[in-house]
Order: sequence, then C-alpha cells, then structure tokens
Amino acid sequence: MRRCGSAFGLLAVFLCALMAGAQFKKVPLQAPAHPNPQLYRSDANAAHDIHEALVIAAKQHKRVLLDFGGNWCLDCHVLDNAFQQPRIAPLLNENFVLVHVDVGQYDKNLDLAKKYHADVEKGVPSLSVLDARGNVLYATKDFERARVLSEDDVIQFLDKWKPARMAK
Repeated sequence: MRRCGSAFGLLAVFLCALMAGAQFKKVPLQAPAHPNPQLYRSDANAAHDIHEALVIAAKQHKRVLLDFGGNWCLDCHVLDNAFQQPRIAPLLNENFVLVHVDVGQYDKNLDLAKKYHADVEKGVPSLSVLDARGNVLYATKDFERARVLSEDDVIQFLDKWKPARMAK
C-alpha cells in the first residue's frame, strides 16, 4: 500500500512539473480574428508619417519602429496582433512610435525601405528601429515569418531596442 501511495505521489509531482513546463512553452503568435484591411494604408505618405513619428519620438524620448509590410501579408497581421497583446502593448507604446509602411506589391516605398535598411526582398514584415534623429539602430529580417515567433521573442526584441531610461 505504501508503494502505491509513493508511486502516486511521484506521478502527481511529474504531472505538476509537466503542466508547469507547458505553461512556459513558447506558443507561436496568432493571426487576428479580424485582420485590419487598412493596416498598411495605401494612401499614406510614409515619408511624412516617419517624419511625424521622429518629432513625437524626440519629444517623448522614444524610438521609432518602422514596420514595412502589406495588407496581403498574413505574417504582417500576425505581428500587428502581437503588438496589441497585454504583455507586449505597454512595452511597445511606452518606448516606441510605430509606423506602418506599405510596400504594396513590392512596388511602393522601396526607397524608404532601402534608406532604413529594411530587407523587404527577403520578406515582410521587416522592422527598422530608429533613434529620435532618424539614425538606423537596427534593421531586422527576423519577423518575416512572424507565425513561428512567440510573444517572448517580440518582448525580447522590444526590450533590446527600447531607449535607455535615465535615472531620476
């Protein structure tokens, strides 16, 4: 009888450990239930939007995050959906001014993609991080397959590129 209780106890500990591990499993990002058909506005003046974002970033001590993509791109909607999740949205909004830049069918704003080192030829979404003066701090090619990334991957990226906060 004692053996059975001992085996049951070990099984319970094993199951609890398994469930705790599953809780921290990196779950891939999800597509939104209702994708925004105007996420990347085709009528936007991207150069002007970037300029405005730089002005805001300078005033608020933030960085600018350029998101190059297209409305037809599932991974672009997956990444935008991640940006709205409770664990990510505060980090994004407190540290970055986000600008969606429409690449059309790879026939729009390619000059801006080149200027900000976004490798849209590899795929979209492609992100560029700018300081408030417009200097490219980093351009990533890591998000064109957003569906295989997790919230933790996005958080790690944003944490790495957020501006340093000065001590008060």
